[in-house]
Amino acid sequence: MSQDTDIDTAAARGDRIALRGLRAYGYHGVYGHERREGQDFVVDAVLEVDTRPAAASDDVADTVHYGELASRLVEVVTGEPVNLLEALAERLARVCLEEKPVRRAEVTVHKPSAPIPHAFEDVSVTVVRGAE
Repeated sequence: MSQDTDIDTAAARGDRIALRGLRAYGYHGVYGHERREGQDFVVDAVLEVDTRPAAASDDVADTVHYGELASRLVEVVTGEPVNLLEALAERLARVCLEEKPVRRAEVTVHKPSAPIPHAFEDVSVTVVRGAE
């Protein structure tokens, strides 16, 4: 492998697009009151993408349109309820991987108002999924 190929491969693996702190109101949870009353969920998505085609073309069609992605992620959070954050994170990761340039997605779902009877800063679940 040539030095240029090594550099190209390393650059492609290191390119990321991140969308952090996306808030949406959903009705996910194990308890009835969570399903009835709902609560805020916060989503972080870090996408592994080769950004070189978009950088060369300067065209949003060659990359992830993060505004449109945010809308699709919000649809998932506000949509059909699930019991577990793990299930919600899996659904969100699948949406991220539908974007053509995304090779890998790391999605974290935070539940800042989780029904925990103790003071806590954060509870979250993170999944990492690759394109097939």
